Amino acid sequence: MHTSTRSLDALLLSAVESGALSGVAAAVWADGQEPYYGGFGAASATTPISDRTIFWIASMTKAVTAVAAMQLVERNVLTLDEPVGSFVPYLAAVQVLDGFEPDGVPRLRDSKRPITLRHLLTHTSGFGYGFADASLAQYTACRQPQTPPSPAADYELPLLFDPGDRWCYGVGIDWCGQVIQAATGQRLDAVFASQIFEPLGMHDTTFSRSPSQRERTADVMLRTPAGLVPIPFELPEDPEFLMAGGGLYSTVADYLRFTRMLLGNGNLEGTTVLSAESVELMARSHTTAAVDGWQAVNPMMTNAVDLTASGPIGWGLSFLINETPTAEGRSPGSLSWGGLANTYYWIDRQRRTTGVFATQVLPFYDAAALQTFRRFEATVNAAQPVEAV
Repeated sequence: MHTSTRSLDALLLSAVESGALSGVAAAVWADGQEPYYGGFGAASATTPISDRTIFWIASMTKAVTAVAAMQLVERNVLTLDEPVGSFVPYLAAVQVLDGFEPDGVPRLRDSKRPITLRHLLTHTSGFGYGFADASLAQYTACRQPQTPPSPAADYELPLLFDPGDRWCYGVGIDWCGQVIQAATGQRLDAVFASQIFEPLGMHDTTFSRSPSQRERTADVMLRTPAGLVPIPFELPEDPEFLMAGGGLYSTVADYLRFTRMLLGNGNLEGTTVLSAESVELMARSHTTAAVDGWQAVNPMMTNAVDLTASGPIGWGLSFLINETPTAEGRSPGSLSWGGLANTYYWIDRQRRTTGVFATQVLPFYDAAALQTFRRFEATVNAAQPVEAV
């Protein structure tokens, strides 16, 4: 049993009883200890939260896509620095948004250099998100609908800058999923299942939920001035364009197996899905561009995000990497990220500790969810001594 089990239980329960969160689940693994699993509050009006509750993990999907991509790099099917437009024609043809004419018509120009896999995995491709960039929101609003509509229409956005010039959080890893499909000749869900989920025993991680999994899925809540309100939320089932950047559902117990694999240098309980060299490459910062955050262009989806509040950061092959210790005690060089509905994970390679935290609250970077997550990690770290890698 984890040494801080009672403290962790009390912390999560307090967040629910205070009304800060309607429900929350978390899981932790620390070297030499039994895993911790906790769940409190309501998944829905009729179902309590547990470690088996299904959450939409949104951008926590990105790390899974990155692992699948690196498996192909290991097999010499893909490389990090060759153009990926040969696999996905849109990536060879996409142009840069260079402002708008006085009448609102977008100005587009050709890109100065091709997009590579490294660009897609590090958010330096030039792709952004419309909910976090005003110019993309304007572009989407004035774009003529396609007839017939393209399955990829929501992702067929122009670049905000030439590949490699800057960092901007966006749909690049969704396009990475299309590269994986083209390179393997398989749908992304089949690749994930055979190469990652089945070997790691992640039986509740999926793009398309079974009826029993749907019954275990937590409601998505919207934080309003009147409090937390459940909202209708449903991702398309079995879509043609699988969201490699945000389409997965999972449990904290399942995702902990994934983060433990990364903490184990690609190996979990004797099963290897990635080489230690590939994990080391993923865990290294790959951009000298400023990694900062974004504004709340769509305040129902996200709050403003300042990623530098805890100190300087880098970006690996899908991960945020803190370069200095955080206030919660996270070691320099740790890996982390989250999902839009306030799901989060961290992998501390010095402490040999990893944790997963999940609630279902919009918008992203919710103050109450973040405070609970940070206190949760701090409690774990207070009970776990630092060890050299």
